[in-house]
Amino acid sequence: MEIRMANTIVYCAQWEETVDFYKYRLQLEVTTALDWFVEFKLNETARLSIADATRTSMEACKGKGITIAMEVEDIASSHVFLEQAGLHPQAIRDHAWGAKVFYLHDPEGNRLEFWSPNNKN
Repeated sequence: MEIRMANTIVYCAQWEETVDFYKYRLQLEVTTALDWFVEFKLNETARLSIADATRTSMEACKGKGITIAMEVEDIASSHVFLEQAGLHPQAIRDHAWGAKVFYLHDPEGNRLEFWSPNNKN
């Protein structure tokens, strides 16, 4: 088996607010947009999709048990970008597994983790 791409789908009760968060605040590129489902490009092989839970057979998880972890090239500039977007990320800190990390939450309550290895910025 060869996996060519990965897509995480998050089912949301606050669908419009969550789509706006990823589209306008994080400025992620939209690859697919329907009236109940939006797919965002994270990179060439990873996608993040937001689905309106009221229009699917899945329930909204409302941030329970979800962390979307994303490695970034430059932790400091990523933190500044998110601060300037008015998102109030937590302070950058050292993580036990040898990385710099910070967190914030989307409107649905999902935790977003941004990290870089300690040998980077």
